[in-house]
Amino acid sequence: MNTTQTPRLRVLSLGAGVQSTTLFLLSVQGRLPRLDAAVFADTGWEPKAVYQHLDRLEREVARPAGIPIIRTGGSNIRTDALDPGHRFASMPLFVRNPDGTVGMIRRQCTDEYKLKKIKREVRALLGYPTGRLPTGLFAEQWVGISRDEFTRAKDSGIRYAINRHPLLDLDWTRADCLRFLARLGWESTPRSACIGCPFQPNAEWRAMRDQRPEEWADAVAFDYAIRDGLAPGLADDRTVLRDAYLHRSCLPLDRAPIDKVTAHEWGQRQGSLLDLLADQDDTEPSGCSPWTCRGEDPDTRLAGAAA
Repeated sequence: MNTTQTPRLRVLSLGAGVQSTTLFLLSVQGRLPRLDAAVFADTGWEPKAVYQHLDRLEREVARPAGIPIIRTGGSNIRTDALDPGHRFASMPLFVRNPDGTVGMIRRQCTDEYKLKKIKREVRALLGYPTGRLPTGLFAEQWVGISRDEFTRAKDSGIRYAINRHPLLDLDWTRADCLRFLARLGWESTPRSACIGCPFQPNAEWRAMRDQRPEEWADAVAFDYAIRDGLAPGLADDRTVLRDAYLHRSCLPLDRAPIDKVTAHEWGQRQGSLLDLLADQDDTEPSGCSPWTCRGEDPDTRLAGAAA
């Protein structure tokens, strides 16, 4: 496709985290082109802070600006994963291989609970919920990728939604976004990711345990449940999840060594004073964007499988 053509719509892939919230506010301010809509792909298992932030964004910014926030719904990844009668869109759970190494179950959850739903909403916004779209009809789809994570920027892979990364054009880092949000009174913007996302590094598990005990208890209960015969398993092999875990140590979450500070976390702590000032605890990776799974972050890869 000739991407110099004019898009029919501009749509934000809204994760309700730091970068996507920044894009929304920049658009409303007029510093970026006006958005026609924002799509929040709801897995049904986001932290309470994410839903509260999304409600505030809709109430204080989106509605006054006349920009609709479309929330996908109708499913809950936690409930579905533990329902033997539901097809398991596999989460990237950690498993112990026969040779003693640690592996991961192939990730399908991002595609099933986020990408497919966003694509469906974009098609509907373009006026073609089903059927073949006319040649050249497309939406410009904004994705919140900042300069410090530019390697996560990807194409959408579909002709009717062309990914754009305005923060890269502005040469903004995540710290720049945090400063911008703080000036506007949005310093409480959370990181977005499912409560039980296995890609969460130790720093995030610790924060959940120490600051959000109800969500921690929920994640711990889910971690035990996937090994208690409640999950449907993978395809024809229903034994896989009997030894699956949320933490890379392949130990129950409430016994996992989450107090260990990883090398990547130590590296992040060496950031500039300005960056540390912009974020009081910027030791964790950014949230989970539908188009940029956090599993690609250095601290969440399985490299070495060491806990």
